[in-house]
Amino acid sequence: MLVVGGGDSALEAAMSIAEQPGAEVTLCHRGPGFARAKPKNRTRAGRLHAERRLRLLLDSRPLEIGTDAVRIATPGGAREVPNDAVIVCVGGVLPTEFLRSMGVEIETKHGTPIY
Repeated sequence: MLVVGGGDSALEAAMSIAEQPGAEVTLCHRGPGFARAKPKNRTRAGRLHAERRLRLLLDSRPLEIGTDAVRIATPGGAREVPNDAVIVCVGGVLPTEFLRSMGVEIETKHGTPIY
């Protein structure tokens, strides 16, 4: 699972998944840290990262989303991470056209139950 973003929503989504048994979660954020996030979320993310339950890729951004992997630009160069789903928490405006250009199907759920 890949979560993209650096605010509280992204951290909380990634951490909730990372705390599930057997989960593999990567959090990709374009910034060097989580300055906008609440201190308790930064602390919890740091703990999960130290426990190797949450992979943090900072100063990074997605380049390509495939069916079973994502390619991510990192300070050390592009790297491929096995992946089966993506959650994008990047603020008020979703980069819909960018995601569609990579073949990602977008389904909006404004207040619609997802069960």
